[in-house]
Amino acid sequence: MAVGNSEDETLDIVKAIHPTKIKIIETIWDDSLRKGGRVLAVETDKALAAISADTDWAFYIQGDEVMHEKYLETIKAAMLQWKDAKEVDGLLFKYLHFYGSYDYIGLSTRWYANEIRIVRPGRSIYSYRDAQGFRKGDNEKLRVKEIDAFIYHYGWVKDPRVMQAKQESFHKMWHDDEWVAKNVAKAEAFDYSKVDGLKRFKGTHPQVMLERIAKSNWQFDYEMSFLKVKIKDRFKKLILKTTGIELGYKNYIKI
Repeated sequence: MAVGNSEDETLDIVKAIHPTKIKIIETIWDDSLRKGGRVLAVETDKALAAISADTDWAFYIQGDEVMHEKYLETIKAAMLQWKDAKEVDGLLFKYLHFYGSYDYIGLSTRWYANEIRIVRPGRSIYSYRDAQGFRKGDNEKLRVKEIDAFIYHYGWVKDPRVMQAKQESFHKMWHDDEWVAKNVAKAEAFDYSKVDGLKRFKGTHPQVMLERIAKSNWQFDYEMSFLKVKIKDRFKKLILKTTGIELGYKNYIKI
């Protein structure tokens, strides 16, 4: 695990998780690489480079992502199934993007539906752009197998006051101070209402999230009907449902 330099207790918390199971790489972030989120990819590559080249798979998960325990056997089975299939560069996950509270998930296509979270080390694979996904060699998309497992993305679920503070630090990963001052609104709390289609989440959350969910102390009741989703998003979803064809940007090649 790559742990950047910080002024809080992050490093001590990571060290306390399980010292025999976690290899910690202490790093220093280069703030000159803020444009486009490049620094995030550079930090990801540091962790990837520390993995032995003869390792079968590397599981990449971001700080606001969680894996539900109900998918562990499915993931393990897929890793074993494709372990010796050298044409497979990685495994592709589905996504649930939570927004506003732990009860709502995004509907529109602005939320990416899939992304690579398991890759093979030692294949000139590197973190792409702002570390959302991966490429290899000379900007070549990875060839992947899709598996029936979801990543739960909680990056947009926080107390509105905390989320507002996050917006300022978050955008500093992509833009300079002048841009942040001009484009990030100064407010006491984040306005969650400025979002397109949402729907209620009817499943269960990962066990590791239950304590955090129980402690949540804000209300968010802003359910939006499917009719409020943009026409282009409804069209894309219809095409995917009827033909299996996924329109729009894809950072991978399914095989």
